[in-house]
Amino acid sequence: MQNNQVIPFNKENFKQIFSIKFLLVLVVSFPSALLADFLKLPLAWFLGPMLATSLAALLGLKIRIPRLVLASILILLGLYIGNYIDKDLFSQIHEWAFTSLIMFVYILVSIFIVSKYLQKFSNYEKKTSIFSAAPGALGPLMILAEDQKSDLSHVATAHLIRLIIIITIFPFFVNSFYNVENGNNIPQVFGDQNEYHLLALIVFSICLIHLFDKIKFPAALLSGTLVASGILQITEIASYQFSSNIVDYCLLILGSSVGCRFADKTFSEISKNAFHSLVATSLLVILGLIAAYIASLVIDKNIFSLILSYCPGGIYEVAVIAIFFDLDPEFVSFHHIIRLLIILFIVPVILKIVSKKNPSKNYDGF
Repeated sequence: MQNNQVIPFNKENFKQIFSIKFLLVLVVSFPSALLADFLKLPLAWFLGPMLATSLAALLGLKIRIPRLVLASILILLGLYIGNYIDKDLFSQIHEWAFTSLIMFVYILVSIFIVSKYLQKFSNYEKKTSIFSAAPGALGPLMILAEDQKSDLSHVATAHLIRLIIIITIFPFFVNSFYNVENGNNIPQVFGDQNEYHLLALIVFSICLIHLFDKIKFPAALLSGTLVASGILQITEIASYQFSSNIVDYCLLILGSSVGCRFADKTFSEISKNAFHSLVATSLLVILGLIAAYIASLVIDKNIFSLILSYCPGGIYEVAVIAIFFDLDPEFVSFHHIIRLLIILFIVPVILKIVSKKNPSKNYDGF
């Protein structure tokens, strides 16, 4: 089906680029980005549009980011992160096995504790609480939740509120405690660059993205682009560095895309879930901080990079924070891809265990 393509090259998506809904996104996003930049907010070109479009969507404004536009900017961000990949990176990868194991335990404990909280205090039924407690992977989880006849609205709202909280607060947290002079390190273009290198990077990325999507590898847009960029750069076949202006525009679209996810939500629906989502988010963050501390005992990494690696936010949104503050974007991205893989493995196993414990009950009763 055309609309399920990871990079939707079709007439419908091209038409959406020129739609009123996308025009309204730009009308809301650009002024909010400039205002956030004027106010010296951290990650201004992301946070400003995200908060403005979230409010606009909840107020009923019909806004939408075309999937083709979003896919394109995610490829550009992936290529930017790929600039950090070099031969020296592989000397560290053996250490990442320990941090990945810590990630596995963190996710397992998180799902257990947060799902119990949601069942007891928010009256979520068991399977809905499991989907809502998982620290990330909203897209795949929504597919599984629909198959399991869970409450999709509760699952989506819990994840969206968590994403807004995490992505809004974390930049201010880093800005307050991290030496930002070493951050905000989006470099300018140096010297003449070869446009054919850029073309080679894009073409190879698209090929790997489609391959990864076909084999159901998580976050195909990011993982495919990172692998393509890494291969071409390490072999010195092609490399390309984007200007800070291009990265800012990418952040604007990505931030707006988060806000557009609230298009089908209402203030009433959000307010009903806000408190328990805040508590659930706090629990996940605390567990993430514990995981980051344990990881710091086995690997020599900036503690903020580790905290971001175990942050229960969206993979692309967290990646741009790592880019902005120069917090090992390739390390953070790798761990969030691992997080998605683990969640996609763990959740179905947990659901099977839950079903075996309740063989006589249907999906809606426990």
